[in-house]
Amino acid sequence: MTVRGLVLAAGGSRRLGRAKQLLPFRGRTLLDATLDMARACGFDELLVTVGASAEEIRATVDLSGVRVIENPSFSTGCGSSISSAIPFVSSERLVLLLGDQPLVRPYDVRRLSLLSAPLGVCRYADGLGHPFLFHRSVFHELANPHGDKAVWRLLHSGRHPVTEMDAAGAVPIDVDTIDDYERLLSSEQS
Repeated sequence: MTVRGLVLAAGGSRRLGRAKQLLPFRGRTLLDATLDMARACGFDELLVTVGASAEEIRATVDLSGVRVIENPSFSTGCGSSISSAIPFVSSERLVLLLGDQPLVRPYDVRRLSLLSAPLGVCRYADGLGHPFLFHRSVFHELANPHGDKAVWRLLHSGRHPVTEMDAAGAVPIDVDTIDDYERLLSSEQS
């Protein structure tokens, strides 16, 4: 079965006030670190959505080996990034990753991508979190999701079986605020 990875990196970073994708991290950018992690997952193809800072991202981030998908509707939430990418997904499985969550473990992503249920999600010590897995049988539901919590609503809708896969540690930090970014930097030093 083929597996595509989709990194959502189109957001406007309203809460942070600047492009979080371009924040310094590990000597490069936050999005570079996330894409490096995603490349290590062994996807058949890796996609990334861009929007708010598309020109800067294209000029700054290493996008080699990645299909870049422009999301002109990025301001309506990550649902629009998913729907803009679905036409480019020809695989049997899609793993959804956040562009501001570089500490996801590729080992967990590879295990998640092997699940057979229509929907899969990681169960961390402190709750559910990304990445998510979607089988082709639910792609039609991803064609028109609305808002930032669309995939969560789908997971909790009860319309499809969901498999929770145990993943080590706490839900990996995703950067929405300056406090999140500082926590991420602190976690790298400990």
